[in-house]
Amino acid sequence: MSRSTPPAPTAPSASTAANPWARWAALALLLLGLAGGAAWFFRGAAQPALAPSPHALRPDDPQLVERGAAIYAQQCAACHGARGEGQPDWRDRGPTGLLPAPPHDASGHTWHHPDEQLFDITKRGLAAVIGQPNYQTAMPAYAGVLSDTDIVAVLSYIKAQWPAEVRQHHDQINAQARAAAR
Repeated sequence: MSRSTPPAPTAPSASTAANPWARWAALALLLLGLAGGAAWFFRGAAQPALAPSPHALRPDDPQLVERGAAIYAQQCAACHGARGEGQPDWRDRGPTGLLPAPPHDASGHTWHHPDEQLFDITKRGLAAVIGQPNYQTAMPAYAGVLSDTDIVAVLSYIKAQWPAEVRQHHDQINAQARAAAR
């Protein structure tokens, strides 16, 4: 019987030798791309959530809103109106040089400010918040008059009076303020 000789080994071609490495490199790039895409997609979920502000308004809390209504009637309605309508010509300074009390209803600008700013203005006063101690206003600061919870209650009552679309817009303003604080 004749024995056949196996063919002599030949050197692998460059394309054959690189092929296993090319496959590994392509697989590694694919996995890196998938991981990067997943990280980009889920980046919001990976960020720690901000703790809710202790001054966040809660217009859907009936007990808090009821408390706020009583405080509003006692502390705010004389100037801002029983229904939050404000004083006439509230954008124009009166004879004393002071601005009349603005409305807190949908026609005013209260809802243009995030919760924290509304709380701060109510507690410390506008002059302190804007950093102008000589700014004259008839609006008193309520620090020492109302507790933080009372301030949140009255502001929650005010927000509870706004139409749904104004409340939604105010919620967006709050979300933007929280995002900016990150």
